[in-house]
Amino acid sequence: MNQRFLSALLGQRQLNLSSKQPHQLRSDLNASAPSQQTRQLSTKLTALGLTTLLGASSSIGLAGVTAQTAQAAPVASVGRAVAFTCTDSQATIKAKGGPSVTFGTTSIYIGYQQVSSINKNPRLVRFDNGQRTWCKTDYEVTNDDGTGYGLIWDGGSVLYGVFSSTGTQGYSSQDFRRFATSGWLTSYGKGGSRKVAVLARINPSTGTVANATFLSGMLTSGDSNSLTVTGLAWTGSSLVVKANSWFAPRRSDRSRMNCPGSSPFVQTITFAASLSSALQSTAVGCQ
Repeated sequence: MNQRFLSALLGQRQLNLSSKQPHQLRSDLNASAPSQQTRQLSTKLTALGLTTLLGASSSIGLAGVTAQTAQAAPVASVGRAVAFTCTDSQATIKAKGGPSVTFGTTSIYIGYQQVSSINKNPRLVRFDNGQRTWCKTDYEVTNDDGTGYGLIWDGGSVLYGVFSSTGTQGYSSQDFRRFATSGWLTSYGKGGSRKVAVLARINPSTGTVANATFLSGMLTSGDSNSLTVTGLAWTGSSLVVKANSWFAPRRSDRSRMNCPGSSPFVQTITFAASLSSALQSTAVGCQ
């Protein structure tokens, strides 16, 4: 750390630490009479080798240090799926206004690519400092009309994506079933054409899916019914999902709830971090 950086950090004073003798520095420290708040900040900064700054000025705010050291709160983004390709620039993708999450100079975008006149496949891309780090095209490559429309990220290792599925087509090695072998729901289930959701826990460094589960409602026939995710939250150990579920939402044991009234029903499901189990499932007006 050089003196120019220290001077800029203090804002008003030009430091010249090299011109002071040790006894002068001690006098300066005593004369400044640092407050309790300053002494607490000094402890935080010792590991960074910045303790002498506090003797020169006690005007450094705690807010900046707290912002750097505190764990970042997760950022969630759920909305309309947008189309992009892995060759698009960050500016092009950002301009589409689809779901995305950003920490510092890193941004992750989710959406889909129109791969044929009747088929979409999900896409997920990460940019660092405006440069593409990775872009995933192989999550689902069947005729299932899949998209991506939600993200939650804590800026570290916790990243989840929300995708859609309209039915099972092709082999399990070609879609999210290969990631959901231990999921709460391991597949789309019976039926087809109704749009359900897929949750995936993703490695933000590589884009690789670690775990996944399908989410759907259930008809009296046992066929899967539509479900759309509307919100995400991370508690530190579990994922809370808000959704609109069409008759009928599922209980945490996967059975169908009893719901008077008309669809959709507002549902809240709390999942274990691995997405292998639903810890709780409730829906407004349902039992």
